[in-house]
Amino acid sequence: MAGFLAGIVLSAVASAPALAQSTLDKIKQRGQIICGTSEGVPGFSLQDSKGIWQGFDTDICRALSAAIFNDPDKASYLSLSSKNRLVALQSGEIDVLARTTTWTLGRDIGQGVSFTAVNYYDGQGFIVRKKLNVNSVKELDGASICVAQGTTTELNLADYSRTNGIKFETVAFATLEDTVQAYEAGRCDAYTTDLSSLAGTRSKLKAPEEHILLQQVISKEPLGPWVRKSDAAWFDLVRWTVFALINAEEFGVTKANVDEMVKTSTNPEIRRLLGAEGKFGESLGLSNDWVVRIIKAVGNYGESFERNFGANTNNPLPRGANKLWTQGGLQFAPPIR
Repeated sequence: MAGFLAGIVLSAVASAPALAQSTLDKIKQRGQIICGTSEGVPGFSLQDSKGIWQGFDTDICRALSAAIFNDPDKASYLSLSSKNRLVALQSGEIDVLARTTTWTLGRDIGQGVSFTAVNYYDGQGFIVRKKLNVNSVKELDGASICVAQGTTTELNLADYSRTNGIKFETVAFATLEDTVQAYEAGRCDAYTTDLSSLAGTRSKLKAPEEHILLQQVISKEPLGPWVRKSDAAWFDLVRWTVFALINAEEFGVTKANVDEMVKTSTNPEIRRLLGAEGKFGESLGLSNDWVVRIIKAVGNYGESFERNFGANTNNPLPRGANKLWTQGGLQFAPPIR
């Protein structure tokens, strides 16, 4: 009988599926992280003249690469349209989606993906030609509006229409490039998407001075990186990478002073953040100096924001709601302790 039972146990073990390899283990084995990025949104993720991806969202991927490999350049980028971005994440084609994607209930509970943390608070707006003499969204009653498919923009537009008793002719396109080109060609009276993206779009139009951004904001658009639901440890690592950038700014840890802070800071919160105390990095599957690696690679949250959206960039944006909570904004990160 004992032999018979042992045979059953061995058979069950042999037939049981092997434990799935963790996302972090796959990335380490592969030697790089694969990030889903946009089709090109100024300030957030855009290829430069050398084909290198740069931007605020791209910095998240560089930070993850630095935390894992101590090298921000061990990240590859897959350009994805709004329509196929979540499918690419669900299928495992990418490790993380760092691409202006709004946190919503439907996405968070019904599509096998999880939102990690807000790295940019945004809202939906509209761009129109000055010659239309339109000053508010409600004056667009009956107008044709360009939108990109697979976005919350379409639903927000429909919601606004129902709530305010006005009608829009929605003209949807598969890609961001197609949507912008259609608006510029005059196929639509207005183009709607996140305000941050509109600011960049306006700067790329042939005659930017002929277009204006309406002042109304019709939605809440909390943006940030997404991961698959199947790996809680990877979710934690991506989420706390965003938090590390925010905490570093709050504590005044910068690219320029991070090494000195490790040696001289007596603030226990800073010491835990930088791995001088505790073993929080090890609990994430990283080295304890993981935040030091991140800050050396991309700077803190404020440095990344200034580099990509500052006054001297092609897409200057105010910090607004993205100021730290200590400065009247919404950016707030839990403590490392």
